[in-house]
Amino acid sequence: MTSAKNTMSRLRHSAIDARRSMSDEARANASSIICHKVIHSHEFMSCETIACYLPLADEVDPIDVIDRAWCAKKRIFSPVIDMRGNMIFRQLTPNTDLRRNNFGLLEPVSGTVVTAKSIDLVITPVVAFDNEHHRIGMGGGYFDRSFYFLKHRKKWLRPKLLGVAFDCQEVEKFAPNPWDIPLYQVITERS
Repeated sequence: MTSAKNTMSRLRHSAIDARRSMSDEARANASSIICHKVIHSHEFMSCETIACYLPLADEVDPIDVIDRAWCAKKRIFSPVIDMRGNMIFRQLTPNTDLRRNNFGLLEPVSGTVVTAKSIDLVITPVVAFDNEHHRIGMGGGYFDRSFYFLKHRKKWLRPKLLGVAFDCQEVEKFAPNPWDIPLYQVITERS
């Protein structure tokens, strides 16, 4: 178990270092390409409700996806860590007040809350990923706990979990933890 934990930690740090080494211009260009791919995907065009994160400075910036969703009259929800440490999803509108949580992430202060099961498409940040759509996050487990109900599904219904990452965040194939929830797809600037 310690070996697997060390491997995950090594891959996580390697991917974070690769992401942080990108120039601001390269990061902005790659984010734009990634957003374009998401917006033109079947999953985006056919959905009505989307959960989308608000990024840290060095993550893929999904603002173009959010803006396009608002223009298309789709409902956008953003993850919020509630008082019990659970991830919930609160509606995000152009007028939503935001605040930083204990992890430095922006969250909507108020708005309609929905369950993970009621969302059609989830745009999720990725720290690292492999070619089998396994995801390494920051290590808090919020994502995996929220979407655990997908663990034993035989086919993808909803929500579709769409990871967005820079190509440099792809790592060698790794053995996921038993509780890890794989992504439906990972979109990078090159894939």
